[in-house]
This record gives sequence, structure tokens and C-alpha cells, in this order.
Amino acid sequence: MKREMRNGKNDGLESLEAIDVRSASSFAEMLRQMSKTAFGGRQLGQAYLVLREMAEDSSCTIIVTVSGAMTIAKMGRVLCEMIDSGLAHIVVSTGALLAHGLSESIGGVHYKYDGRTPDRVLYERGYNRVYDTLEMETNLAATDDLINEVVRDYDWSRPTCSHEINREIGRHLAEKGLMPSILGCAYRKGVPVFVPAFTDSELALDLATHFLKKATKKGARKESGGEGREEAENLFSSQPPPFNPFLDLYDFARRVCAAKTLGIFTIGGGVPRNWGQQVGPFVDIINMRLGLDLPTPRIRYGVRICPEPAHWGGLSGCTYSEGVSWGKFMSPDEGGRFAEVHCDATIAWPLLIRAILESREKKTSKGE
Repeated sequence: MKREMRNGKNDGLESLEAIDVRSASSFAEMLRQMSKTAFGGRQLGQAYLVLREMAEDSSCTIIVTVSGAMTIAKMGRVLCEMIDSGLAHIVVSTGALLAHGLSESIGGVHYKYDGRTPDRVLYERGYNRVYDTLEMETNLAATDDLINEVVRDYDWSRPTCSHEINREIGRHLAEKGLMPSILGCAYRKGVPVFVPAFTDSELALDLATHFLKKATKKGARKESGGEGREEAENLFSSQPPPFNPFLDLYDFARRVCAAKTLGIFTIGGGVPRNWGQQVGPFVDIINMRLGLDLPTPRIRYGVRICPEPAHWGGLSGCTYSEGVSWGKFMSPDEGGRFAEVHCDATIAWPLLIRAILESREKKTSKGE
């Protein structure tokens, strides 16, 4: 077969451009240039363009989902900046991420792990390791004191949920001047923070311990033999906190269904990512099984930073195009705009947000 010598320009192909690091006067300009390159650089550059479009769409409600040890990796201020700058209207997070951010916001220090001390010795010293970083057990004890202070006067006469508890913690942080902090900034801006897997966190363990302490004071504790096994069984049979995760689900679904346009910005994967994307399928199920005709929300813009590849078959690596098949996202021919960056978020996330803030400042200075 004879090959044609066609011209890419005539076929409508998009040309690439060599990056000029000297001409780039800002992060925004650098990422714009990177969008015309290849490989990971192009991914990050295209993420900048999609996030900028998302941010400039005044009708767009932006959902930010975050997992991974981002606060212990000192990325908490980046999320605070997104909240304060109107780049996050709803936050969905792991509880662990908030707990480590809380320890930082009240003065706790995280340390580098040099690799020389065995993990058993770290445990004995009260050092909790997260890859190359150490969280002090004393930090977590201090957060427990704060949680007890917050929940002591909380209204427990009705069921509650994660975003309501997080709002009260945020109120406490803001009123005490413990800022910037993720929950404090969220409270100040009226941004709800949902933790779908709330019991998988230090925050929930602190709350549960608060209730168990109350139970022991009421005589629930009984001394027994069996090396404490019977005592543990008796203790964990006491009344748990009145916590109902469906309050989170319904409140989140209400907000999503009320949005004119939806965008999502995702760090990592896990429960926050899937939970933050599931309202579209939820409404599909409601319509099919209840015979209703609710408008089905679909996410129009998406930016994801996650090193997980698609070929392992796990959810955290699944592409936005795969999500289209589940009814979570608008397809590109419907106007869907997506970018996926396969990179450690501690590298890409700060650069991306700095670039967005610079592009905004540039527009403001020009009076646009």
C-alpha cells in the first residue's frame, strides 16, 4: 500500500511548540506553554486550561475531592487557598486528611523521617510514620482535646453527620483565630466539607472515645476477667453517637442537583473521588426505580491529579471517559472538558493552583 504524504495542518491537527523557559514570566504562562508540549508536561498544561475554564464559568459549582496524606505532606494551605479563592464550593475528603490538617492548625509539627529508626521504635516513641513523614502522637492527643471541647456542647438530641460536625470544628477554629486551617476556611466561606468514610479517621475515633467516656461514667464499665475481652465487649455495646451518613448523602445530592453546571477537581482517588461523582448515577437509579423524571446532573469539567494508572483496573485509576459510561460525566461531544495528570499531587497541585491565581491576577490588573 502506497503511503500518502498528507499535511497535518490541512487535516486540522494541532501543532506542538517548543517550550521557551526564558519567555515564561509566570507559572500560568509556563503551563500554557507546557500544554503545547508532550507527555506529563502536556497533561499538566491541559489541566491548567481546563481548570481555568472551570473557574471562569460563573455558573459552575466546583467539587474538590481529596484523598491521600496531603496535609501531612504540607499541602493543606493549597486547599485553603482554593477555598478562599472560590475554587472549591464543596469539599469531599478523607477524615485522616482533616485530622492531620487539624493537628497542624493548632500548632502541631510534622517531621522528616530519615529512615534510620525502625518502625517498632517509632511506635515506642509516639511517632506515627506516613511514608517519609512523622506525625507526633502528642499532636493527635491535642486534636482530641480540641474535639472534646467542640462536641461537649454539641446538640446530640438528633442525628448528625460529617459536614455538620466539620462545620462546628471549623467555627471553633475560626473563632479562636486558628487560621488558615481547612475547616476554618471552609466555615468562613460557607463551604461544606463531607467525609463519606467518617469512621475511618482520627476525628471519628476521638468522637467515639468521647461517647465511651460518657458511657463509663454512667456505669457501663464492668470489671471482668478474660484479659479485658469481656470488658471490651461490654464497652462497645454501649450507645454510639447518633450519626447518620445518609444526612450527608442527601445534603450533597441536593447541592449537586441545584447546580447549573458541575466541575470536579480531584486529588488521588479512594472514597472521596467516587462519592463525589455518584449523584448522577443516584438520580438515574431514582428515576428508573421510582418512576420519576428528575433532571440528571452530569459533571461538565474534570481535572484529576493521581499517579494511579488505568491498567490495574482499580477505581482510582479509572478515566473520565469510563465515568461517562456510568452517567457521571458529560461526554466530550456534549461539552465535557477533562484533564488527567498522572503525577504525584505534591508536585503538580501547587504549580497548578499558583498558575490559576496568577491568571486571575493578570485579568484583574487588565480590568477584565
